[in-house]
Amino acid sequence: LNPLVGWFYSRYSKQSGLLAAVMLAVLTTFAYGALHGFWILFVARCLWGTAWSFLRLGGFLTIIDTATDKNRGEFIGTYNGLWGLGLLGGMLIGGGLVDFVGIFPVTSAFSLLALMTIPFVLRYVPVEPAKKGPTSTSPSLAFRHIFRHRHVWSVMTIGFMLAMLFFGVFMSTLCRMIETTHGQTVDLFMFTAGAATLSGLLQALKWGWEPFLAPLVGRLTDRFGNRQLILTVVLILTGILFVLTSVIQQPWIWILIILVVLLFSTVLITLTDALATTTASQYGKVEVMTTYTVVTDVGAAAGPLIAYLVGAWLGFANLYVLLGGLLLIFAVAWSKMERKFLSSSNK
Repeated sequence: LNPLVGWFYSRYSKQSGLLAAVMLAVLTTFAYGALHGFWILFVARCLWGTAWSFLRLGGFLTIIDTATDKNRGEFIGTYNGLWGLGLLGGMLIGGGLVDFVGIFPVTSAFSLLALMTIPFVLRYVPVEPAKKGPTSTSPSLAFRHIFRHRHVWSVMTIGFMLAMLFFGVFMSTLCRMIETTHGQTVDLFMFTAGAATLSGLLQALKWGWEPFLAPLVGRLTDRFGNRQLILTVVLILTGILFVLTSVIQQPWIWILIILVVLLFSTVLITLTDALATTTASQYGKVEVMTTYTVVTDVGAAAGPLIAYLVGAWLGFANLYVLLGGLLLIFAVAWSKMERKFLSSSNK
């Protein structure tokens, strides 16, 4: 749906798109508790996907229109951190309340909260369409034009790779990797944790620090300036850590490595999103960001399938070694691609 949402934002206001997103969010969230039957809930879930497309792309376009090179990383970090905090809050608060009061009161309350955001949309979101980029002529010509640039290809490729590795492979296999490396339960000095519990706690920590760490990372990269170099270094370090996860046996050291990997994932996603918005401001806002959201969504969706196919074949420990090797190879490839881009842009 992202190309259709991008087409909408190129012709209609961001306010209209976000209002549509909020109303769909209200209706679908209410439907989760009020309606019954597989197909009804299936349709509601698909409509929520439409709402998310409007929300995500509308947020990216707003950042592009309001940010500069001095604060783009900070804005992207804040944006990613806020929806990460919402994700964590929804899982913890919503999931906990359902056990006490049932699903209908919880989904009704969350629908009401979503409805209460409409005055903020009307007050703060611009009523004009997304600002036209340099390629915004006809949609077909614009999309063909952006892919004539090597830099666009490199940004799309790294967006796909990182979404596949972190949101797809890593998040979906962390519990399985814990079971493979340490068994169904892990002894941690004074207490024992199940693999699923430990995986959930580690991922909850990531979403908990995201609102604070992501803006800080963005702010620091704004000051440093060379996001390409930082990205290359963090890719190399993350690749080495992935390899170590299949070698280290001591539980506390292993958990520490996983926490650093999760921390680096926040850094990498913030950097690539900032690079994508910078690229969009140069080559076409709606076209680049629409394509970027498509390739990252496809990467995140393909990750679990690829992970369990490869994991069943090679084993999950070897899967993580393979992921580390891919990150190291891609770090070198990315460095070369960006070096050629920078040299050509300076001529």
